[in-house]
Amino acid sequence: MDTAGKVIKCKAAVAWEPNKPLVIEEIEVAPPEANEVRIKIVATAVCHSDLYHLLESMHEDGFPVVLGHEAAGIVESVGPGVTEFQPGDKVLPLFISQCNKCRFCKSPKTNQCENGWSNGRLHVMSPSESRFTCKGKKVLQFTGTSTFSEYTVVNQMAVAKIDPAAPLDKVCLLGCGICTGYGAAVNTAKVEPGSTCAVFGLGAVGLAAVMGCKVAGAKRIFAVDINPDKFEKAKVFGATDFVNPKDHSKPVSQVLSEMTDGGVDFSLECVGNVGVMRSALESCVSGWGVSVLVGWTDMDDVATRPIQLLSGRTWKGSLFGGFKGKYAVPQMVKNYLDKKVKVDEFITHTMTLDQVNDAIELMKHGKCIRVVMTFSSQ
Repeated sequence: MDTAGKVIKCKAAVAWEPNKPLVIEEIEVAPPEANEVRIKIVATAVCHSDLYHLLESMHEDGFPVVLGHEAAGIVESVGPGVTEFQPGDKVLPLFISQCNKCRFCKSPKTNQCENGWSNGRLHVMSPSESRFTCKGKKVLQFTGTSTFSEYTVVNQMAVAKIDPAAPLDKVCLLGCGICTGYGAAVNTAKVEPGSTCAVFGLGAVGLAAVMGCKVAGAKRIFAVDINPDKFEKAKVFGATDFVNPKDHSKPVSQVLSEMTDGGVDFSLECVGNVGVMRSALESCVSGWGVSVLVGWTDMDDVATRPIQLLSGRTWKGSLFGGFKGKYAVPQMVKNYLDKKVKVDEFITHTMTLDQVNDAIELMKHGKCIRVVMTFSSQ
């Protein structure tokens, strides 16, 4: 059946209000307008940023919404002015746009884009416009992507075309978590061969950061987490040492300093907790230590003593690993197909969209690395 130009009715998981279970609903997905692409989602994963919006920030203006942003699919139809994509293309939606026209896109120094959904909308984490309706109400599109739906509509500047040989139920993870952690190590921290690193938090982002440190040639990689069950998994990605802060009476920064003759060369905070961010910075060696904020949060101030920075440490932030998505995601997919980066090892559970609340519970309680959801009708 040709659906181009028509409203599609399909299944989606709708968050009607904060801190409540998602509801599987039939929604209407409008046809793509100018410069937009309608995508049939094949596989999507649950990321902590989805939980952050639903359970932590809970901004009332950010609901109702269809969550999800780490996904892969196939182009169903394109709107006027779209030349880069055609129906049948395998793609990943991107939560950071790349218009290739603004000053940020033209600069090699950043992967930010002035024309993306986030301009003035970070508090609600969705653009004001939406192609979704349900029960007569507009439903917001989380980060401009909304992949907990069988179909979604995305601006062409937030879509990456990938190798048609790529398995979508695997490479969907490259839409957020893996690129975020891996890139934070190789692009933002710029981990050096022979260096010592510490990664705080061993979810998908943290494990990807461990992998990035290893690929960059780090000599020692400390995996830091309060859940010892994650240490065996971290070993798979290249961790050499393991520190559970609960096993020590002194601050973890002091523990790491004593284990490394003054601190690590690079640290990456992959939790999204301002207290852990401070610990990660203070775990770095003075003089040249670099600490990168990777975990997403925007609820509390982060603080440290000025001497921590005056003594030569650098504190940086990283979104989506510093990757310009349209260029980097296809390359990361190729790296996966060439067995240069791990992806399958991040997947601990597979489910259908109907089980989305079970997937959220697993992540909330640290019982998974990544849950990949597929659609039962596909």
